[in-house]
Amino acid sequence: MSSCIICGKSVDGRICEIHQEDVVFEFRGSHPGELTPGRYYRGTVDGFAEFGVFVDVGDSVTGLLHRSELDRRLDSLDWDPGDTVFVQVQNVRDNGNVDLGWSIRQDETEFRGTLIDDPDADGELLAEEEDVDEEGEDTPAGSEPAGDDSKAADGTGAETARSEPSVDGMGAESSMADSDSRGGDAATGGDAMRDLSLVTIDGLDEHVGQRVRIEGGVASARQTSGPTVFEVRDETGTVDCAAFEEAGVRAYPEVEEDDLVRIEGGVERRRGQLQVETEALVVLENEEHEAVAERMEQAMVDRARPDEVDPLAEDAAVDAVAGPLRDAATAIRRAVLEGRPVVVRHSASADGYLAGVAIERATLPLVRQQHRSSDAEYHFFDRRPLEGSVYGMDDATGDVTSMLENSERHGEEIPLFVFVAAGATAESLDGLELLDIYDARRVVIEDRVVDGEVADTVDTVVSPTLTDGGDTSATALAANVAAAVNGNVRGDLHHLPAVSFWEGIPDGYATLAAEAGYDEDAVRAIREAVALEAYYQSYEDKRELITDVVFADRGEVRGLAENVSEQFGTKMDAEIGTAEANLERREVGGETVVLLDTDAYTHRYEFPPEELLLDELYRRHREDATALVGLATDEAYVRTDADVDVRALVERAAETAPEAGLDARGAREGRVEFLSGERAVARDALLDALAGALSATPEA
Repeated sequence: MSSCIICGKSVDGRICEIHQEDVVFEFRGSHPGELTPGRYYRGTVDGFAEFGVFVDVGDSVTGLLHRSELDRRLDSLDWDPGDTVFVQVQNVRDNGNVDLGWSIRQDETEFRGTLIDDPDADGELLAEEEDVDEEGEDTPAGSEPAGDDSKAADGTGAETARSEPSVDGMGAESSMADSDSRGGDAATGGDAMRDLSLVTIDGLDEHVGQRVRIEGGVASARQTSGPTVFEVRDETGTVDCAAFEEAGVRAYPEVEEDDLVRIEGGVERRRGQLQVETEALVVLENEEHEAVAERMEQAMVDRARPDEVDPLAEDAAVDAVAGPLRDAATAIRRAVLEGRPVVVRHSASADGYLAGVAIERATLPLVRQQHRSSDAEYHFFDRRPLEGSVYGMDDATGDVTSMLENSERHGEEIPLFVFVAAGATAESLDGLELLDIYDARRVVIEDRVVDGEVADTVDTVVSPTLTDGGDTSATALAANVAAAVNGNVRGDLHHLPAVSFWEGIPDGYATLAAEAGYDEDAVRAIREAVALEAYYQSYEDKRELITDVVFADRGEVRGLAENVSEQFGTKMDAEIGTAEANLERREVGGETVVLLDTDAYTHRYEFPPEELLLDELYRRHREDATALVGLATDEAYVRTDADVDVRALVERAAETAPEAGLDARGAREGRVEFLSGERAVARDALLDALAGALSATPEA
């Protein structure tokens, strides 16, 4: 028995039940289950998301302080990554997620005491009790043990050094450590260090107790109450290098993020984690800088590049883009390795959602492996649907604003942007070029025509239209990219291509889905359910709901797809019935064209959207009509199996109706825009141009 440090009551431990909330704890455990709900803990800001703040509680556990727990707006918090904060552990979930609460006390002096919560110790410890060295000799709290250059990085405990774990075979696991060391003035050149062997970060665990030399880039530099901790990344991993000048004083102040450096120091392990105690740090310049940069670049590409991956099924279109497909997979894997967020932009259609979900399914497990935060999958991967298929300046401005804010406030890397069934036409050039200004890498995965200007602008294009590879779907392409990104999820993707085809499912994909347990009815139900859910709140990813619809294969969640599919059928049949009663047939250039006034004979702002309704109408009437045109207030949709170039169609129509403001901005969806006041003129000009296009097309 001992006495409560506040009231003196006899207790088992150092604090009585009544005063648990009056002290702040330093956590020394390694697992969320070792935390005690209700206690207040000192933490470190790890990062930010729209829904809250990630806080490291100790070295190995991260929790989420949800914005609903704050007493102020999230964007008004004056916190930066690495800042010390005080939070209350409210709940530790079965999956290891830690729910944190706000503490009105954000200064240690506002608490009535401080204790060390060390699961390996016999109860809580006072700070001075932890400062007893391994030989049992007392060391004054906050002082440096004799014969040992290390000291706690925050003045009270160990500073952890993160490294990059293996990502699906992409690299060996590196280590973490918790001691610091003395630093000095940075130098340029490296003659003083060349007698030491160069060691990669993933091999540091073989050199514990030895002096080594490492080379890499400075990912971050944070000042603790003790040493300055430089997070250094080479081609194999990341490790913290602690340099001590004077308690709380910045060592090597001229060293900045993104500098390439050479570090000499000792490798130490404590509590199973590694850190380099920096004895000398050199900023690399000129030829040395270039040599290390090239080595790291090539090693990163080699590490990220997947092995050759067999196509999911026989598909000439996929075979034709085998090289670009592998390049796209390499870009995604590399982004994960670099700690770079992956942002998937896709059209809000069934094909767009399914294609985006395929990339999501493959990438999320790699993100979880790479980052220790329980909510990393929401922080380092984002799927953002677009209203259409054009990536306009409005979309790009929002993305750039968000990424610059995250970079400035939280040190986040510039994301990799992956465009799926979107961003492939010239109308997206302004948005794509805005991303390019900030060196954001861009990948386009598209089954339809990719304009040459776009192909020349972005980093990687996966499209069979550039190689005459044949027809397929965006989902079929994205699913094959996903299989290359992460072979462990290959089986999860087998049914996705079949789901994406509204008709004429290729035999190879139909067989693949059936072998995975998805028969024709299941494939149809999932397709229709995704199409319906894609319509509602189309700007949201609906990650968990879409996952339930797409990937569950039995029980109640399979029932979810079937239930939503029934709603799809009911709503679609009602709209089709109204539309078919009001179709107008016209003979245009010797061909039958079906015309529907969508303003007058569809329900606006209700499912199905015009594009989906017109697709279904044309499927039902293609036997007796060569084309279908849906006419709204200021836009028209053209549906035909004939080889009609919508842009060329608009150019011809504009010659006879220059005042109508005709624009093929939505060419991928067969959509034409015009001025609402010139609706009748635009309609007639479009029909005349369509007549010419159909008469000139052999299929017509």
